[in-house]
Amino acid sequence: MDILSIVERIGEAPTAALFGLITGVIFGIAAQRSQFCLRAATVEFARGQLGPRVAIWLLTFSTAVIWVQGASLMGLMHPSDARMMAVTGSWSGAIIGGLMFGCGMVLARGCSGRLLVLAATGNLRSLVSGLIFAVVAQMSLSGLLAPLRDRLAMLWTTQGGVNVNLIEALGLPEISGLLLGLAIAALAFVLVRRNGLSVKTLFFASGVGFAVAVGWVLTYGLSQVAFEPVQVESATFSGPSAHTLMFLLDRSAVLEFDVGLVPGVFIGAFFAAKLAGESRWQGFEGAAAMRRSILGAVLMGFGAMLAGGCAIGAGVTGGSIFVGTAWLALFCMWIGAGITDFLVDQSGAQEQTA
Repeated sequence: MDILSIVERIGEAPTAALFGLITGVIFGIAAQRSQFCLRAATVEFARGQLGPRVAIWLLTFSTAVIWVQGASLMGLMHPSDARMMAVTGSWSGAIIGGLMFGCGMVLARGCSGRLLVLAATGNLRSLVSGLIFAVVAQMSLSGLLAPLRDRLAMLWTTQGGVNVNLIEALGLPEISGLLLGLAIAALAFVLVRRNGLSVKTLFFASGVGFAVAVGWVLTYGLSQVAFEPVQVESATFSGPSAHTLMFLLDRSAVLEFDVGLVPGVFIGAFFAAKLAGESRWQGFEGAAAMRRSILGAVLMGFGAMLAGGCAIGAGVTGGSIFVGTAWLALFCMWIGAGITDFLVDQSGAQEQTA
């Protein structure tokens, strides 16, 4: 059954939600089984290690680039049609928001996507932090914090009303994105062998990148047959978390890709953890840990909306189509996370042993 047949059978909005659900389930299963986490990778790197977490992140990122750029070359999607490429980008938002998000994910011990996956396994700390993240993201999108976000975002924006395609801006041939993805994958495999990661881990880490490509291809295909305008998008957890929250609270909210994505990730991660025997209830380890997680969730919620995406949305999804501000936001997330780990966790550990 092709996309047009699905639309004719259930309608455009339910189809978008279904595609979000499919993308989310793939992402949830793959992320839970591979333990994909940008926070863990940045902390490992900040401590001078190129260990398994860095290897998994590089493998996920590179496979996302390879799948997406391959799909683009085959005409299955066009990066220029993606919402994050077709709107004005914010360099200042990417810098400030990226640094805030990087700081927040270290404090919360997981990025927004990782918190959702952990919540599905019974981690109450991640569930509480994730809900706070969603509330702050909604406040930053259209609530009390929206004016501040707008002011910071408008400090430095891209020209011409659209974002920057790095491949085009650098005057590189279209195949350059695919080649860069293959080069990063080669580096990832070197680290994979050095750290002795299993084939199963490789498969599921690659699956996270594949989920990003699935989202791009499905929403692009829907945009080509839908009567109403459809956003071409893929996995991200800032906007979708806020939209899913509002869908649950507001009866006038409509079905869309975002509303299917978040439940899909939860469902996929839940069943993956259950089948592996890894579901167990976990909570906060004390008041200090709770305060830390709450602060981290607040910083991530505002930072993600300011940066134009979270560790997944900007860091992998936006990076896979070479959105200029997404790459800058990702870089700043690494910087913010590394600085926070050094100042909070490493320095704290040194003080305890002194």
